[in-house]
Amino acid sequence: MKVIFTKDVKGKGKKGEVKNVSDGYARNYLLKNNLAEEATAGNMKALEAKKKKQKQEAQEEVNEAERLKKELAEITVDIKAKSGDGGRLFGSITSKQIAEVLKKSYGYKIDKRKIELDSPIRALGYTDVPVKLHKEVTGTIKVHVVEE
Repeated sequence: MKVIFTKDVKGKGKKGEVKNVSDGYARNYLLKNNLAEEATAGNMKALEAKKKKQKQEAQEEVNEAERLKKELAEITVDIKAKSGDGGRLFGSITSKQIAEVLKKSYGYKIDKRKIELDSPIRALGYTDVPVKLHKEVTGTIKVHVVEE
């Protein structure tokens, strides 16, 4: 019997897959526990429509991330910090501080974990900080640390 899996079944198939399984297994386990549905013509069309919609939504996410990347490239985040001799900061600028300034000053809500700062900024001046906007799209924010 051909079935469409509605949930992942270990060792048999993943959600959305269409597979041939034995009739007894399908009727007594998969269909009974709502793990799969019979692969009728109507269900197959519904599955294709669902896959098409998911693909379109994924493309829209990428387009949104690309738009945000362009917007972030044009702004400079100014952060004030106390510093000592030679432009060294007392403390450091972290991704959390950058995320807070982005939200307050520019209205961009970006998770601090998406800001890929290798190590905290410890000096005055400009720094380019990469931001992971989507798994395929990485933008850059220019951070300007000035003396308080």
